[in-house]
Amino acid sequence: MATQVIVLNGGSSSGKSGIARCLQAVLPEPWLTVGVDTLVEAMPASMQDTDGGIGFAADGGVSIGPRFRALEAAWTAGVAAMARAGARVILDEVFLGQAESQLRWEKELVGLDVLWVGVRCEAAVAAGRELARGDRIRGMAESQAELVHQGVRYDLEVDTSRTESLECARRIAAHLGAAHLGAARVDG
Repeated sequence: MATQVIVLNGGSSSGKSGIARCLQAVLPEPWLTVGVDTLVEAMPASMQDTDGGIGFAADGGVSIGPRFRALEAAWTAGVAAMARAGARVILDEVFLGQAESQLRWEKELVGLDVLWVGVRCEAAVAAGRELARGDRIRGMAESQAELVHQGVRYDLEVDTSRTESLECARRIAAHLGAAHLGAARVDG
């Protein structure tokens, strides 16, 4: 079975979105990219900074409420349905709940061939990117750099601290090719 979903998990400003765009360019089949940012942008403004929705603290902390979780559950089911319907999906995620976040996705993606990729980036490098971007709350990248990986299992890890997105995407593509040929695992 060919991989249907690539999950890129990493903290804010770790380089996941850049890797996703590069994967779309280097993989031979068309892939859709969706992510937690897509979900947040699709929500009404009333869901942001409320107790039941999603809140962003001045120090970069993120709080998640039950109304957000309910919409997130529907969204994850929809992403899985797209993959089951034949779309290949690159998921750009931030596992704020660490292993529990992965477990939620594993339950939704059951029966699909999924490649779990950890996108690591040194906290100081991610913080510098965050500052340069100017569209993120300062502190988010540094606070998430290691947190999102705790207890999470990966098939492959890449580190964008000193490796460009295109090279990371090529390593992921090579891993996909090796896995589908039954070859030994390609470590990154």
